[in-house]
Amino acid sequence: MPGSFHPIVSPVGDLGAVFDDEGKLLQLIRFHGAPPPEPPGPAPKCLPFLKRQLESYFSGNLRDFNIPTHVEGTDFQRRVWKELLKIPYGQAISYLELARRLGDEKCIRAAARANGANPISILIPCHRVIGSDGSLVGYGGGLDMKEFLLRLEGVLPKSPPQPRLPLTWD
Repeated sequence: MPGSFHPIVSPVGDLGAVFDDEGKLLQLIRFHGAPPPEPPGPAPKCLPFLKRQLESYFSGNLRDFNIPTHVEGTDFQRRVWKELLKIPYGQAISYLELARRLGDEKCIRAAARANGANPISILIPCHRVIGSDGSLVGYGGGLDMKEFLLRLEGVLPKSPPQPRLPLTWD
């Protein structure tokens, strides 16, 4: 895969974006641990635009991304990723429903594997697919990130506010 990871700070931790020579986004992942240093050379033209869109998304002001992307995968994976893009902001579907939308509920495991192979998390909203019982299962960025994104989008209720601590000792 061409390119190097460009670090992006986010509320879910450090992300890394890889772009092709034309500036199209190839991959967006969450780092588990320290991100690599900023690659040498000029940043891709699309990087500032991606950062602004992610900031808007995380602040609740953006629901759909329009970053130029290039995803590589099998025909089936690309079908799954295209179907993921049809899940509206603020909604979630089950893996079984995803398989049904693909035309064959027997392909549920293959659909789940393709969902997990999504190279552009957040923008291709694989976090919007949950277990049939409503459980949060299978997310490459970590279940804490999946929960955060679903709470942000209103699929899950917002976390209850933390009680205020007293400012003085009694």
